[in-house]
Amino acid sequence: MTALRVLFLGGTGVISSACSWRAIESGLDLTVVNRGKTSTRPLPDEARQLTADINDPVAFAAVAAEDFDVVVDWLAFTPDQVRARTNALRGHVGQYVFISSASAYQTPPTRLPITESTPLRNPFWQYSRNKIACEDLLTRLYRDEGYPVTIVRPSHTYDRTLIPFNGGWTIVERMRRGRPIVVHGDGSSLWTLTHHRDFARGLVPLLGHPRTLGDAFQITSDDVLTWDQIANALAAAAGTSAQIVHVPSDAIAAVNPAWGDSLLGDKTHSAVFDNTKLRQVVPDFVATIPFETGAREIIAWHDEDPARRQIDHTIDEAMDTLIARYPS
Repeated sequence: MTALRVLFLGGTGVISSACSWRAIESGLDLTVVNRGKTSTRPLPDEARQLTADINDPVAFAAVAAEDFDVVVDWLAFTPDQVRARTNALRGHVGQYVFISSASAYQTPPTRLPITESTPLRNPFWQYSRNKIACEDLLTRLYRDEGYPVTIVRPSHTYDRTLIPFNGGWTIVERMRRGRPIVVHGDGSSLWTLTHHRDFARGLVPLLGHPRTLGDAFQITSDDVLTWDQIANALAAAAGTSAQIVHVPSDAIAAVNPAWGDSLLGDKTHSAVFDNTKLRQVVPDFVATIPFETGAREIIAWHDEDPARRQIDHTIDEAMDTLIARYPS
């Protein structure tokens, strides 16, 4: 049986890196195209690597001239990018998998858990609105001409390099130094964190699956925590404790708009997902890595090299300002 020919546009990112390894382990013939920059997430030796700027029409045309059973687009964020790639791939691809985002869902949601039929609407975050516009374009392509589209919506997916708070290592450093940290709202909103290896267990079986065309699937863990629990798990992994100060998200946005946008457009609201639809086509999908395990991986990786422990001074100063205004 001939191995499925799969092209990843990207493949060394937080989410895609685990999928690259899972694809090889599953016997797929994987090609990865990226700009060839040094990455903290190396590719498997068995993966074929191409170096090209996929936003360069001439460079991408050369890549798209090959025939692939599946193309997974990890790097499309605007309709113009999607339009250019689907045009170039037309006639050369059996399935185009667009990596969207669960932040495209109705924000705030009117019902939980979130399913694939939850409306798409996010008035707070341009990133999410762009993803919705990409999905609209792809849905029209499927309806109008049968373009072989599959849409995948990850939620908050992490690896050992990614700390799930704005400012990254800043929050761990503050906790280790006995300084308080800011958690938005009252810390009780529910959040779903998915380890990237668990995400890969859901994505790779969708590749080349005939029952996925024209459809959308979310892939998340069933591990649901409050933001206070997330902070406390991270603190425990770091060998310390968390002194938490709760601050309203709109107050955070007034002090630091970029931080505020990511909260009001995503993290402020509870996000709990139903993966029933995914399990209908991937019956054995199960996420097995709880955040407590992931937190220990995060701390160990950062502690291996002082250069990885970068402080975001803007977030650090914003926390000090907010804590002064909202003492615990």
